[in-house]
Amino acid sequence: MKSKPEAFDYTAYKPFLFWFGFCALIWITFLLYAGGFTTSIRAGMAFLDWPLSNGSINPEGWLENEDMMAEHSHRLLGAVMGLLSVALCVTAYAQKASPRIRKLGIWLVILVVTQGLLGGLRVKLDALNLDIDHNLYAQTFAVAHGTLAQIFLCLLVAFTVINSKSWIQRKAGFTVAPSSSVGLFGLIACLTIILQLIIGAVMRHSYAGLAITSFPYSHPDGYWIPPAFNFKVAIHFAHRVGGIVVSIAIIAFTMKIWRESQSRKALGKSAITLIALLGIQIYLGAMIIWTVRNPHVATFHMLNGAFLLSICWMMTLRSLKFRLEAPHLSQRAPETDAPLGELEKTGHA
Repeated sequence: MKSKPEAFDYTAYKPFLFWFGFCALIWITFLLYAGGFTTSIRAGMAFLDWPLSNGSINPEGWLENEDMMAEHSHRLLGAVMGLLSVALCVTAYAQKASPRIRKLGIWLVILVVTQGLLGGLRVKLDALNLDIDHNLYAQTFAVAHGTLAQIFLCLLVAFTVINSKSWIQRKAGFTVAPSSSVGLFGLIACLTIILQLIIGAVMRHSYAGLAITSFPYSHPDGYWIPPAFNFKVAIHFAHRVGGIVVSIAIIAFTMKIWRESQSRKALGKSAITLIALLGIQIYLGAMIIWTVRNPHVATFHMLNGAFLLSICWMMTLRSLKFRLEAPHLSQRAPETDAPLGELEKTGHA
């Protein structure tokens, strides 16, 4: 019979829980692409009903029609994501994971249900269903739906990172706690990315992606600032300005990491990846204009933005490991210092 400490060993690495979360991250990549592509080709109202599609789980002819295939694929992928979230929560309890991980599992379920309802309201409150002369309600819920998807992604990243061997056994790659400013710079960078994604969602759902038709200038005659403004031009220009702010925040974050030896060792490779994703994001944004909003380019721009947020949030979370678990780490110091020291010696050999 197992003793109580062994039965509730919250500090043990549980590989199944980590790999389950990692697989869910792979799945959400397809879901995000499907949702982004549906928006890019304006197929969100391929079906006027919800949660069924034309009154069926498997509507007739959906594989032969691009709009129907995009929207119905998005719905099916979302339904599976909901089941995966419930399974992650149940698994966290079944494997006696830490209270923090179990709370994350509960929040995953809450957010995925809320996300589904927002998607449903986007359909139910569309002008085509309400027979009104504006589509403000549907666009509002569509923006909320897209924004919550990014928050859900961050929660799933946190669930996976906290269940990783690196977090549990190797102090997230750090031998000593980094300066508090590293986490602060990371949080600022994440916040700017989230705000930029919200502006981008408003722009996409307002169909303002081509409100400014030149890049990098904001007018074919070479103006950096548009000579005339309306809502679509303003939100598009705000998205471009936001891109500059995000770039500054990310570069500042990576420079802060690079200047501290401990942070550089733990997060240096991730910082390089973050800068690479930033460059790709800028290029994809330009390609949207140059290709006159090719739907695949627009979708990859959205998806790469989600990758940018995921990596930045993962790095920030790892830098906050010591602050999030300071009491826990101090209690376990005698147990973890020796293995970590051996690991360091092996790495330097």
